Amino acid sequence: MGEVHEGGCLCGAVRYRAHGALRPVIACHCSQCRKQSGHFGAYTSVMRAEDLELSVTEGLAWYQSSAAAERGFCKRCGSALFWKPLDRDRISLSAGSLDGATGLRIAQHIYCADKGDYYDIADGVEQRAAD
Repeated sequence: MGEVHEGGCLCGAVRYRAHGALRPVIACHCSQCRKQSGHFGAYTSVMRAEDLELSVTEGLAWYQSSAAAERGFCKRCGSALFWKPLDRDRISLSAGSLDGATGLRIAQHIYCADKGDYYDIADGVEQRAAD
């Protein structure tokens, strides 16, 4: 079956397994990601139906944050875990929710026009004003 990456929330009320290769991390600087995470969102992704297995879901809650997407989080500890577009068959996983070393790197910064004024993006990775 290939690679398996495990992850979950801070308190353990949500656990998952991601099967297969993970997409490189995209750092999202939109106002919603900043408000949810306290900084910017850093997400990898897998195919929703085929590659994501939810093993513990007692804390999982979904919030429809826009007409285009939902965000999954732990209702017990508040950990931001998932971003799910309603019109695509992928689900993004918060890179910080993965257990242990991942070998992933940030490949792109998006919504840079919305980034906070308190930091600079200086890692040399591609920056896009929007998505």
